[in-house]
Order: sequence, then C-alpha cells, then structure tokens
Amino acid sequence: MLEIKSPEIREVEITRYIQPFREGGSLPGLVDADDGFSYVIKFRGAGQGKKALVAEFIGGELARFLGLRVPEMVYANLDEGFGRTEPDEEIQDLLKFSVGKNLGVSFLNGAITFDANVDDISAEEASKILWLDGLLMNVDRTVKNTNMLIWHKELWLIDHGAALYFHHNWDNWEDTVLKPFVQIKDHVLLSKASVVDEIDADYKRMFSRENIRKVLDAISDEWLIDEVRGLDAEQVRDVYVEFIGKRAENSEVFVNQIQNAR
Repeated sequence: MLEIKSPEIREVEITRYIQPFREGGSLPGLVDADDGFSYVIKFRGAGQGKKALVAEFIGGELARFLGLRVPEMVYANLDEGFGRTEPDEEIQDLLKFSVGKNLGVSFLNGAITFDANVDDISAEEASKILWLDGLLMNVDRTVKNTNMLIWHKELWLIDHGAALYFHHNWDNWEDTVLKPFVQIKDHVLLSKASVVDEIDADYKRMFSRENIRKVLDAISDEWLIDEVRGLDAEQVRDVYVEFIGKRAENSEVFVNQIQNAR
C-alpha cells in the first residue's frame, strides 16, 4: 500500500495586506509574506472560523496524495498591528480577529477559472477529483463556482473549506459518516468522470487510518482544540481520522451515488 508522506508546512510572517477577494464569502485576502512570495490567506477570524482552515488543509493535502495539483499551503502569522490602519471596518474586524496563525495558499498569478465547456481534463483526473469530493463531502465545486484554476495550462485545485461539513454539527458526526452525499449531482466534473469505479478500486485502500493520521498530525493544535466541548487536539484528530477512514472503507456509498447521478 502506498504510504502518504507527512506534509512539511512552512511558516511565514505576513508583511503586507494587499486586497480582499470579495467573491469569496469568507473574504480571503491577498498578502505578501517575509519569504518574498504572495499568498491568498484564509483567515481564522472569518465566518466559518478555524474549521474551514482544517477542511482546507485536509482537502488540499489528500488531493496532493492522489497526485492532483494543489498550491503550496503555509502557516501565515498575522501581527496584531495589521488591522489598525485598515479603512474598511469589515476588513479591520476580520484582521483583528485573525491575529495569530492563519492558512496561506500560494497565489497563482495569472491563473484563470476552469471552464468545463472549454478546458480539457482527462477522465482519470476528473474521476480522482470527483471521488475525493465524494469522500470529503465537498459541496463547493459546481458550475457556478468550480474552485479550479488553469495555470500554465495545468489544472489546479483550490478552496476545500466547505468540505467535511459534519464538523459544524460535531455532536452528530457518527450519523453523517454513511449518509448519501446528494450534492454530488451538481458537481462540475460529473459528466467527465467516467472511470470512478477504477479510481475507487485503486485508491480507497490508500486511505488507511495511518495515512490520514499523517495529514492530521501536521495541523496546528490551536486550530483543532474544541473548548466548547472540552476536547483537546488529539481527541479532535481522532474524530477526523475515524470519519474519513470509515467513509473510505464504505466508499461504495458515494461511488454508487456518483454512478446513479451520471
């Protein structure tokens, strides 16, 4: 069985806030960092909070494990002084509540949005993406919002923050594991993903608890601690590992749903 490589996440300091991306509901922003690169920042103080950062991280790293292209992710530290001179009150509040460790995604300068009617994608790549989105219950890859970019003539995946939505209703996570994922019928790649059964046979066994754990171990403890329910970071990691592991073991639930929708 192929073993996942433990993600090595760099840490950077945000040096300049450039602009918000207002088409995103969580108001991500473009920044410069002290390593000389620009990043799209997913802020911990946005509406969905740190859970969206966790989903983004898990989705991105598991996609990378499948050989899909995902921009580099970094831990991006925001100093408390950033919000003081921002004239927009909404952004000022966002920056104030996001002091500390945020998630940065490498900015693909010049990238354009993927268009299923124009851009080519192989059946294998489309099937990998659809399979992963079924596994993680990612509701946010539709025709209206593909969350895929074409950069240097290659397809790149972005924005996994809406995946794993069970964690917004944490107390009932066990009931969600084997539930049908009805939103798969709206997936932008549904018609192109013609080898999902083959992908499922090749990849489901790779999503062992050990491989999933390596991704969760790379996530910052401070994003995972659930003070409301009195859960420490390790207890929360255990839930994510069990949820994803059980869905992979029972992948016929979403694979059959994909085939029926097709």
